[in-house]
Amino acid sequence: MTVRFPAPSNQSFMDGGSMGKIGITELILRDAHQSVFATRMRTEDMEPILSKMDKVGFWAVEMWGGATFDVPLRYLNQNPWDRLRLIRKLMPNTKLMMLLRAQNIVAYRNFPDDIVRKFVHYAHKNGIDVFRVFDALNDLRNMDVPMKAVKTEGAHLQACVSYTISPVHTTEYYIKFMQELDKRGSDSICIKDMAGMISPKRAYDIIKGYKDRGGKCPVELHSHSTSGMTGLAYQRAAEAGVDVVDTDISPVAEGTGHPATESVVYAFKDTEWDTGLDMDLLLEMREYFKKIVKKYRHLIRMEALRPDPSIVLHQIPGGMISNLVSQLEQQRAADRLDEVLHEIQKVREEMGYPPLVTPTSQVVGVQAVMNVLFGRYKKIPTETVDYVKGMYGRSPAPISDEIKEMILGPDWKEQVITCRPADLLEPEWDIREKELKEMGLYREPEDVLIYAIYPQIGLKFLKGEARAEFNSESLPLPIDHPMTRAFVKSFFPEHKEIYLSEKDPALMVREALDSAPAKQARPEGPETFKVKVGENEYDVTVYPPGIGPGMEVTRSASLPARNAPVQGPSPARPVGPVKGEKVKSPMLGTIFKILVKEGERVKKDQTLLILEAMKMENQIISPRDGTVAKINVTIGQEVGSSDTLLIIS
Repeated sequence: MTVRFPAPSNQSFMDGGSMGKIGITELILRDAHQSVFATRMRTEDMEPILSKMDKVGFWAVEMWGGATFDVPLRYLNQNPWDRLRLIRKLMPNTKLMMLLRAQNIVAYRNFPDDIVRKFVHYAHKNGIDVFRVFDALNDLRNMDVPMKAVKTEGAHLQACVSYTISPVHTTEYYIKFMQELDKRGSDSICIKDMAGMISPKRAYDIIKGYKDRGGKCPVELHSHSTSGMTGLAYQRAAEAGVDVVDTDISPVAEGTGHPATESVVYAFKDTEWDTGLDMDLLLEMREYFKKIVKKYRHLIRMEALRPDPSIVLHQIPGGMISNLVSQLEQQRAADRLDEVLHEIQKVREEMGYPPLVTPTSQVVGVQAVMNVLFGRYKKIPTETVDYVKGMYGRSPAPISDEIKEMILGPDWKEQVITCRPADLLEPEWDIREKELKEMGLYREPEDVLIYAIYPQIGLKFLKGEARAEFNSESLPLPIDHPMTRAFVKSFFPEHKEIYLSEKDPALMVREALDSAPAKQARPEGPETFKVKVGENEYDVTVYPPGIGPGMEVTRSASLPARNAPVQGPSPARPVGPVKGEKVKSPMLGTIFKILVKEGERVKKDQTLLILEAMKMENQIISPRDGTVAKINVTIGQEVGSSDTLLIIS
């Protein structure tokens, strides 16, 4: 049952009006740690401060959606639905907000309408009050179904316009788009500046222009601090009549994060824009999260903490820059970051100037990485192909025929679509629900959404096979721990003895924890041990606190799942004495699909398997005509660069 509550005393625009004061949306539980330390904050490190945060009086707290759905499954072995329920329970007086990637939901591809509607329904049922809906391309066709679903559920619809800079993204473009969102029933509108590029003048002109033309919706401004001018933009936005601004509590603010909450609150104090928030409570939050940041130091990079005025050129959003650095580190190419940033500008222009926000930021960013590592468009992920086909929506500017042919081939005209992409998708809910039940893994409807949206990592999680990179008790990691190598290199480059190694960093992590196990998390259910007393052996069952014989055991977000603490790539199986040409992995990744069998005849350039790397699908093709002599990997296996995947005889 969804909790209902009155709006905070200094705000009233849930009813459509405004009292002239500015509201604050706090981002610490979602976008702040997504931008600064790769979305890795564990649920148990959020729990102790939630009741305190509930008393502050934020207009809303953004705490779900974006990467906070897949990262807990992929790296933390935690259930995102349990996290939502726990936060809802401990924050009954605050509106909870999620970021919904329109038809992509919380992933990187379009989903059929039935999955979108089910997700919105269960997200609202479990506690989401405000749905911040955006489309990476500002394609209203992709936003239509999720927006209507939010309205059907009776939740607050905050529709977004994704902000970027390009020849086609003018002030007039944004005002007209916001007017269209107004007509479609939005309860509020967010200008989503995911890269922190909005200038003070542009912020003023867009908001003032919309309001002067009779705009009815309250306006919220979301901007990262990457450029260094966001504080000034917030001031001009206030002068233009903005209703809400987004901030981070200070330990995770600025840089690729957002303006510091305490600073914004104090700056507006005793003015016509006074937020009315309790500074004493904010300072208590600050002290708590100072400790959290120290715990997660191994994930922080100096690059994420400093302003980068060049953002107005390369336009990489806050959430992407830390992930991009991490992805380059995984591919052992961190020293090529400047090349990648330069290449991103070229790729973005060739792709029709898409705003760099998930998933298009990932499509453009990873393609730029591939171009730098392997040559321009020599390796093309499936997602790049789908984007150029139109499967993500309509690009803001046309893509040239030359680029279409380079990526899709000479028959590109037959491949490009002009309809709403989701119109090509068949309903999935009944199929996924049936599959999950047949596997004996169905526990609740929310599990179907985990499986439908992330089939591979979701299934691994539901089977209880997921492993966490670390647990809260093991933090902070020692300075010489393999997972701190990049942190040390960023802040202490003189200590080469700590971060330099010929080994793959992920393999080093695995070896370190295999040889010296970290503290184990508390068990979720009973454990049975064999105990020998004298000559007799007994089975002894030990129950966790609060659980006894015959009681149902369910996952709890506040109890970390029982698992080994680290996940790293396992080396491919030994090849053995099979002769032929070895097909090697070009990069670190996970085997997503195997499309051939041993003994099968294959043609040159035929796709043999799909490697998931940097959250994108990469085709591994045959170098020659021949026969698959040996398949050296299995689905779900993690492989390193140059590992042998198959042998073609």
